[in-house]
Amino acid sequence: VTPSEGARGGTGRQLEMESVLALRGLVLLRDSVEWEGRSLLKALIKKAALGGEQVHILGCEVSEEEFRAGFDSSVNSRLVYYDLFRDPLNWAQTGEALPGGPLGALQAMCERTDPGPVTVALDSLSWLLLRLPCAALCQALCAMSRRHACRGGSLAAEQLCVLGLLHRELHGPGPMGALSSLAQTEVTLSGTAGQASAHILCRRPRQRPTLETLWFSVLPDLSLDLQGGPPLESQPHPDPHTPQVDPASHLTFNLHLSKREREAKDSLTLPFQFSSEKQQALLRPGPGPATSRIFYEPDTFDDLDPEDPDGDLDV
Repeated sequence: VTPSEGARGGTGRQLEMESVLALRGLVLLRDSVEWEGRSLLKALIKKAALGGEQVHILGCEVSEEEFRAGFDSSVNSRLVYYDLFRDPLNWAQTGEALPGGPLGALQAMCERTDPGPVTVALDSLSWLLLRLPCAALCQALCAMSRRHACRGGSLAAEQLCVLGLLHRELHGPGPMGALSSLAQTEVTLSGTAGQASAHILCRRPRQRPTLETLWFSVLPDLSLDLQGGPPLESQPHPDPHTPQVDPASHLTFNLHLSKREREAKDSLTLPFQFSSEKQQALLRPGPGPATSRIFYEPDTFDDLDPEDPDGDLDV
C-alpha cells in the first residue's frame, strides 16, 4: 500500500519501510534488465549489518572488490565473503577456492552460521540456478533453514534471512515457480520515469498473503529512501484540448441505434413470446386442419437477450 502524498513525514515513511522490509526466511529479489536489483540487495545488507546481524555473502557475478564498493569500513568489517567469482571451479589450484564448487559453498555457509539473527546474501541465485540442478539448489536452501533452526530452537528459523537476487528474464516458469514456492517474500522490481518500485508479496504462516508497493531510491551511501508515490510527471493527465476519438467510427457496421431504430426494436414481438394476439388466436381457432404450436411465457427471473438467445448454453 503506497502512502498518500503528504500523509506522512520522513520519519513516518521510514518507520513504514522498516516494518515492511523486516524480511525473514527466503527473500527473492526479482530484477530485470530495466531495473537492476543489486543496489537494493546491498542496501538491505547494509541495513542488516548496522542492525548487528551476521552477514554472509556468496559472491558469484561480480568481484569482491566491486561488491564491497560503496560500503564504509564499519559495514565491510562485518561481512563474511565467500568468493565464487574469482575461481569457481578451482582451476587455478591456489587453495583459495571453496571446496565442492557452488553446492559446497552453500553447505559451508550452512555450517558456519551461528545462532542468532543471520542474513545470507546470494549474488546471485540466477548464477547458481544456471550451474546447479534446480532440485539440488532448492534442497540446499531448505537445508540452510533447517540447520539454523536446529541450532537455535524453534524461533531461530524466523531469525534467518536469505536474500537471493534473481534475474527473471533468464529462467522459465518451472525454476521460477519452484523458488517462489519456497520463498516467504518476493520482491519484484519495476518502476516508471526513472523511479523504482518494489512490489512485496509476503507469505506468513497462518496468515493471508499480503501485497505492498513501495516507491524507493537507493542513495549513494547505499541507504534506502522511501518515496511517497510515483513521480507526478509519470501520472497521466487528460488534455482538455485533445478531441475524444470514437473507437467505433471506422467500423464497417454500426454499433449505435437511432431513435427510430430503437423504438422499432422495443416494439418488436419475438416469435416465442406469448402476446395478447396469440392468446386471442388460440381462443378462436379458425377453420382448417388442427395444428399445434408452442408459446413461451417468460418468467420474472428470465434473462432474455434477443442478440444472443443461446447465451444460457455457454457455447
